[in-house]
Amino acid sequence: EEGAPGRRGERERSEEGPVERGPGAAFHMFVLMEDLLDKLKLLSYEEEALRRHNMRPLSRHYFALPTNPGEQFFMFCTLAAWLISKAGHPFEQPQECDDPNAVISNVLSELRSF
Repeated sequence: EEGAPGRRGERERSEEGPVERGPGAAFHMFVLMEDLLDKLKLLSYEEEALRRHNMRPLSRHYFALPTNPGEQFFMFCTLAAWLISKAGHPFEQPQECDDPNAVISNVLSELRSF
């Protein structure tokens, strides 16, 4: 039958959209990371967020490649706290020893209040 599920060459669909992706899908995360870095630079993240915490600037692919999950999580939390504060909502900077679930819960709670 025409259009029968599972036929070769057809895309299967789920609620989120197509399951199959093109050959460039593997590099999409790198493009997103470069866009994120450009936006952070426009907000002067190096001067305002990183220098305050004595951290190194992000590489072009920092969050695209899983290198050190603990460090990457802390950097994410630092940037999230800085962005929330920059948006006018006071937000306490998380510490490395804080419970990750509590930190994410606090970030999400604050974002929901927007």
